[in-house]
Amino acid sequence: MKLTGEYLVENMEPMARSRAEVVESVLPIVREMAREVDEKAAFHMPHVKTFSDSGLLGLIIPQQYGGLGGDLKDLSAACFALGTACPSTALAFFFHCSAASRGLLAMEALEEGLFSEEEAPIVRRFAEQVLYGMGRDGLWFANFASESVKSEQAAVTISTTAKKVEGGYLLNGVKSFGTGTGVADRYLVTASLEGYDTAEGLCTFFVDREGDGVNSRAPWNAMGMRGSSSNGIVLENYFVPDDKALAIPGAFTRCMQMSRGSFVGNQMAAICGYAGAAFSAYRHALDSLTSKKFADTGKPIGSAPFQQELIGKMMVDLETALLWLRRQLELETSEPPLLPKHDVVKQWRLCKGVVAEAGFSVAVNALKASGTSGTMGDPARYLRELAMGIVQAFPAERGRLMAAQMEVEGSEQSQFGVGNRE
Repeated sequence: MKLTGEYLVENMEPMARSRAEVVESVLPIVREMAREVDEKAAFHMPHVKTFSDSGLLGLIIPQQYGGLGGDLKDLSAACFALGTACPSTALAFFFHCSAASRGLLAMEALEEGLFSEEEAPIVRRFAEQVLYGMGRDGLWFANFASESVKSEQAAVTISTTAKKVEGGYLLNGVKSFGTGTGVADRYLVTASLEGYDTAEGLCTFFVDREGDGVNSRAPWNAMGMRGSSSNGIVLENYFVPDDKALAIPGAFTRCMQMSRGSFVGNQMAAICGYAGAAFSAYRHALDSLTSKKFADTGKPIGSAPFQQELIGKMMVDLETALLWLRRQLELETSEPPLLPKHDVVKQWRLCKGVVAEAGFSVAVNALKASGTSGTMGDPARYLRELAMGIVQAFPAERGRLMAAQMEVEGSEQSQFGVGNRE
């Protein structure tokens, strides 16, 4: 039987296929709850236990930390498969997995000797809390970086502050987006160390979901991905003890150096969830067009030239998205590397926009092919979900601009900036 993830990641090796089978095992319940998740605009909390019990919360965590030992290919296939069932859940799962980079990249940086003997134990302690938490302990993590403050020179601007006090740090700021708010067992928060005005001051902290000084922002009022709990948090003098902080100046940027592609690695898996949603939109439309018949001829409605033109366009757009994702996956996982990181990042800037726009086009044509009856059901849901892909962190237009600037100027725009906190 062909697994859902194999429509994106072809020729899986046996161990990778066994991990994909675990993903496949949770798809029925994720799919069953998808409409309710969208209608209620709320994450289905029992999914936390379902994913934890299956081991999927440790999908890309090495086995020595209690994880399944997967990699970016596994995560991409998983997000694609989950996206076919419930895009909101796929997005929430991706952001949980993105937290793994705080441990994985730190360990790689340690192996490369990027930290001194004095710094190394602090880095290792923090990284192990991430890796054991996601793997052995089966905890759901949320990763908070994005803020409402914007910068022309950086995709993400950090204005949340971390002030050193006796025994730890006080955090203050507002995180406008962080999938898993009120859902995750643990939060990871990026803040700027007081006294620094560059990315060298960026640090990472563990934050308790129910801790004093932590509050959720208003519910995330979006047209799609409504059940991802992406409303963000407000931090007011939240105290983080020293052993829950990675506050070594420059540690964040040193860890980022270890990423093969985007700034903290694994980012392309997020858009795989959108491709999965587009795949379902196409399959839903095709099933409708082949099962419904013309009353006079008995032929499938999909046999009409107008409908076949729409089918053909959806096929092209879906294949375009899959091919771009496969190429990006190859660039970020091949050994030895096919291209230098600069070119891999540039390709990612383009890939994200192409996949988002192609997926949205699939949803538009699936809606056209649906006719006027029942459009408030799945056709409208797919359209709303996939619309979110063209408006998130850096939309296609910004991605193309950044890629062009990299091509012409020969250097990447800064991914992270520090906001004005006056």
